[in-house]
Amino acid sequence: MRKTLRWLLSLVVLIGTVSAAGLSTATAVEQPATAAATDIKDRLLAIPGMSLIEEKPYTGYRYFVLNYTQPIDHKHPSKGTFQQRITVLHKDVSRPTVMFTSGYNVSTNPSRSEPTRIVDGNQVSVEYRFFTPSRPQPADWTKLDIWQAASDQHRIFQALKPVYGQKWLTTGGSKGGMTATYYERFYPRDMDGVVAYVAPNDVVNDEDSAYDRFLANVGPKDCRVALQKVQRETLVRRDALETKYKEYLAANNYTVNTVGSVDKAYEATVLDLFWGFWQYQPESACADVPDAATVTDQALFDYVDAVGGWSSYADQGLTQYTPYYYQAGTQLGSPDIKQPWLADLSRYGYQPPRNFVPRDIPMKFQPWAMRDVDTWVRHNATRMLYVYGDNDPWGAERFRLGSGARDSYVLTAPHANHGANVAGLTADDKALATSRILAWAGLSGTTAKAPHDAKLDRVDGARELKLRP
Repeated sequence: MRKTLRWLLSLVVLIGTVSAAGLSTATAVEQPATAAATDIKDRLLAIPGMSLIEEKPYTGYRYFVLNYTQPIDHKHPSKGTFQQRITVLHKDVSRPTVMFTSGYNVSTNPSRSEPTRIVDGNQVSVEYRFFTPSRPQPADWTKLDIWQAASDQHRIFQALKPVYGQKWLTTGGSKGGMTATYYERFYPRDMDGVVAYVAPNDVVNDEDSAYDRFLANVGPKDCRVALQKVQRETLVRRDALETKYKEYLAANNYTVNTVGSVDKAYEATVLDLFWGFWQYQPESACADVPDAATVTDQALFDYVDAVGGWSSYADQGLTQYTPYYYQAGTQLGSPDIKQPWLADLSRYGYQPPRNFVPRDIPMKFQPWAMRDVDTWVRHNATRMLYVYGDNDPWGAERFRLGSGARDSYVLTAPHANHGANVAGLTADDKALATSRILAWAGLSGTTAKAPHDAKLDRVDGARELKLRP
């Protein structure tokens, strides 16, 4: 009986009945034809649970920053709600729509993902649950998981599909690419295609030898050696440079309570340097690696800051990313690389996500979560495109396709890093990827690509450092 009641409650939420918490979900039934004549802002705000934060003008578009009421727990929607921030870059209801997420905070400035530009469409951008301000209060961290987040996207799609009735794609880069994949895994009937960029896939969290093999061969050998020497020198000069680090922390009113000590935060930053370089720097930046034998203390300190960021493991640098580290330590997994060239100098090794989340937040790892997704993608991927960068360490453990995949592809951009995209693919792969994206958007045989816009098509948001995919 209890199972039957829970099933019925879930069905009620799915078809849009108001829950005990006053929550409602729009059904995916087309609105009357007269709705087409209604201003788009009015149509959006007519959706139950949708409210306007602000509208920002942008030539050729309407841009809205909105809140959408979501259940804290999609399995028990009567147990409270929170406001999830989303944005809508409105082109035309006759165009395809792309659902984008970075897997982190949403930008409140207009921007277009690459698929949005390729299909010349609308874009709905979603802030990931538990990233401020889209965090329930009080925060029950057990409700931060990949299924709950996918269910957030599912409800947003259901609410907006009556307004944007053409084809829908979902996309994201890095953790956003992971998020797009998880959404497809749990709600495979929602989207007409998935474009996932540089998406890590850490299937077995305790087995990370693929990362070590990758880092042993990435890029030119002389560049790898120079970076390794810089890392070693930063640990050899630990006493002198930690003094500078303490001064840096004090000058910025930074603390290191979460990590636990200045020494642990210092070493965590240094151990990220090698990975962080290959994640974000082009091969041409090898010329800028300092000579470890002659570099001054200040120049060495400044170089580590430029590549890795000394604020990364201060409490003030970690706080924004607590939801990511929580998920890395409970479901997503995280790298544990060896870096043998530092073995005699490292005191703590590569530190786990648990060290970067406040201790009053319980964490327990679920090893089955990523295995489930990986198995599903291998056997069920349909209209899914993965793009990776040749020099990006995160691609060492990537999504792969099995015999059950249909109209799906894994492509690699040569010499590209964590910013790899369709534009950076070889000519043949670029043509393939573009044609499939257009076909999935219902635009087969067309070249709908919108003109480049320097503001809309910039890479927005804070640069994510090594431990944040």
